[in-house]
Amino acid sequence: MSIDVNRRCEAARQVVKAAVQSEKLTSATGQNLDRWLTESYYSEYRSQLLELVEREAFDVLNNLFWERIPFGTGGRRGPMSEFGSATINARTIAESANGLAVYVKKSARPEGQGAPGDVPLRAVIARDTRHRSTEFARLTASILAAHGIQVYFFPEPRATPELSFAVRHLKCDTGVMISASHNPPADNGFKAYWSTGGQVLPPHDKGIINCVDATEEIPSIDFDTAVKEGKIVILSPQSGLDVDRDYINAVCALSLSQARQIRILYSPMHGVGESSIYRSLIQAGFTNIELYEPQRAQDGSFPNVPDHLPNPERSQALQPAIDYAKQHGHALVMASDPDADRLAVAVRTAGDQFVCLTGNQLGALLADFVLSKRAANGTLSPKHYLVETLVTTPMLATIGESYGVRVFRDLLVGFKHIAATIDENGPAEFVFAAEESVGYLAGEYCRDKDACVAALFGAELASELEAAGKTLVERLDELYQKHGYFHETQFVQVCPGAEGSDQIARMMQALREQTPATLGQLEFQSVRDYKRHVIKSLPANTLLSELPQPSGDLLILEGKLGHCQVSLAGRPSGTEPKIKFYLFANTPADMPLVEAKSTAQQALAQLQAALQEWLVSNS
Repeated sequence: MSIDVNRRCEAARQVVKAAVQSEKLTSATGQNLDRWLTESYYSEYRSQLLELVEREAFDVLNNLFWERIPFGTGGRRGPMSEFGSATINARTIAESANGLAVYVKKSARPEGQGAPGDVPLRAVIARDTRHRSTEFARLTASILAAHGIQVYFFPEPRATPELSFAVRHLKCDTGVMISASHNPPADNGFKAYWSTGGQVLPPHDKGIINCVDATEEIPSIDFDTAVKEGKIVILSPQSGLDVDRDYINAVCALSLSQARQIRILYSPMHGVGESSIYRSLIQAGFTNIELYEPQRAQDGSFPNVPDHLPNPERSQALQPAIDYAKQHGHALVMASDPDADRLAVAVRTAGDQFVCLTGNQLGALLADFVLSKRAANGTLSPKHYLVETLVTTPMLATIGESYGVRVFRDLLVGFKHIAATIDENGPAEFVFAAEESVGYLAGEYCRDKDACVAALFGAELASELEAAGKTLVERLDELYQKHGYFHETQFVQVCPGAEGSDQIARMMQALREQTPATLGQLEFQSVRDYKRHVIKSLPANTLLSELPQPSGDLLILEGKLGHCQVSLAGRPSGTEPKIKFYLFANTPADMPLVEAKSTAQQALAQLQAALQEWLVSNS
């Protein structure tokens, strides 16, 4: 650095130090800023950074540097900026790619296990339609190629589950998906995948982040030069690697029915779903399907999605397509998020109204459909199993047990845990998996949730029901009458930035340290703490037993209200600045359905109101 820049940097460091002491900057912000002001490998950002410090833009600096963006349940994800340790930008993407490359070279081929002439390590990279996704994907490819890793690169935006499939299909050691899933337009992210096709898990996630943290100088190679030299291979039929075709074939091979007549309106919400979901349904023989044109164009601003929030869990996001479907006679509305791993469904009912199914409801319907078909064709045994997470409806387990199959449900949130369970217990016996956040999977072809196979099964089930004069909603009521009524809801509190992170920590601490024995009329009997690994009784708060696995920041309270079993789960989001609360209620199968619905819905409405009041006074 020049003498003048050196002086400015030293002066800036003193300003930062004083701002930390006066609490205008957080301590973590100060530490991260100091690194970016002193280390040579951040020099290209120095002039912009100095300008912010010199005009004392402390709010901006806190937002940019309050943390070193971590690996959460869905990789590294957050708001984009030009620079900053707490945001997604060229430097944090480059550090992620470099850390992944360094770790893969250490771990995938430990010293002494490789030999001269061995095929090189392999990686495959894809991205969705978000702003800067192409830039970040090319940057990642260039860095991995500079590390001597053979890179396969999707030339156009593709679905996250296709990336998972490609890792396995191309026998890669790792994979990267540039995506922020259903987050707002300002966000992007970096998802790292292991050779299994699943997102990285411990100890790999910690190993990668340690390598990311140790990153200083980052090797790179010009993208186009690497393509010419064969270090980056563009995936295409011309290259002899038609991954699109093979992926769609793998999905369609899972078909369970020949019924095809249902009329569908499908929206990719300005994402990549046309290349996977729409294409697979057409190939499977669903000719009565229409793309919702206003949300068809790939656009990272998501201009025609309400509030520009392309989350199919939000009924508001489906409303424009529902309005169109009402006018044009469609029986189903299907919508996927921008990277096409989540699927939501709305169903036409009596009076031409549409009901948006929750992720739990669709999961229960699809699980029963798959199990019933497998039972009917003789391919189901007690060795087969379902998988769900701890915050997914217990109805899934009840359905699975009624078919005599195993159910794994003591899993933390994140489909990577479902993927690991599939590999641990054998994919040959895996039947179906679901998350409440509209994520589903069947088959052995990939290890991440896939809206593609969910759409196939959903369309087949709806077609069969329509032929019998029924809808998905009516089928759901039949399942409730058989297994009992299950009702779930959730609410979230958005808490951005460093202050929000502290607020989330206070809420979790209050829930853990001052666990309420009652909320409204509801009485809790026990609490499961997956961070402290204990089960305690309430209200005595005495230890009932140890809870060794799994390990995560999750609390589940269990209680009763009359004949209604009720539980409450609380956890910080691993991908967004939110704290999430999940509320569950179920009633006995012998209770009349109308009464059961009223009882469970009233119980959760009371619980949510009481919980919100409790949080205000205890956090």
